Amino acid sequence: MYRGLRIVAMAPVLNEEAKIGEVFRRVPDLVDEKVMIDDGSTDDSARVAAAQGATILDMGATVGVGAAIRLGYRYAIERGYDVAVIMAGNNKDSPEQIPRLVDPIADDQADLVQGSRYLATQGKYGPMPGYRKLATKAHPLLFSMVAGRRVTDSTNGFRAARTRLLADERLHLDQVWLNEYELEPYLLYKAIKLGYRLVEVPVTKIYPPKSLGQTKMKPITGWWSILRPLVLLGLRIKR
Repeated sequence: MYRGLRIVAMAPVLNEEAKIGEVFRRVPDLVDEKVMIDDGSTDDSARVAAAQGATILDMGATVGVGAAIRLGYRYAIERGYDVAVIMAGNNKDSPEQIPRLVDPIADDQADLVQGSRYLATQGKYGPMPGYRKLATKAHPLLFSMVAGRRVTDSTNGFRAARTRLLADERLHLDQVWLNEYELEPYLLYKAIKLGYRLVEVPVTKIYPPKSLGQTKMKPITGWWSILRPLVLLGLRIKR
């Protein structure tokens, strides 16, 4: 427990045996439970994560990162956690910075805390694929216009949320169209529109070497996946 909060730190994973062990090794002791959501891995990711003390939630098949995160959120709610932290399974986030995400919640200043690599103070990022750099800088501009609230890093999945926010039935997280990358910007947008308190904090995001695989997001379909919620919600086609 940290500052009176029970915290679970989770990582959605698809074939990250070379990286996931380091992710969970770096999680600070203030976290009550570490969880890997296995999105149909065919390698030893689950075994490696379990060796670092992580609980394994098995999706049974590859459904998508959004579906995996949704399962993790459901687990956090059912187990009575106060805060759910999501971090990347490929070791591009810095789990040591989890206190940065949780402190605004502990201070009762936020319900959702968004990590940002682009905040002027202490935000940091390293080399990334060119299309990802373009997408991660353009998306916040579009997101801010649609959501009516300035956000500097709307595609960053490193974030912490109160489980009472995640349990809000008005979120409609179970929609099938959120199974891929759509869920993350969707949650950010809905939290703002529903009046929850959002705080951005500076975090580090360093992509792993190309030899280990930097990202599973594909240039065209992946970009559309994170852009689609803005179109569908902005035009009120989806709820």
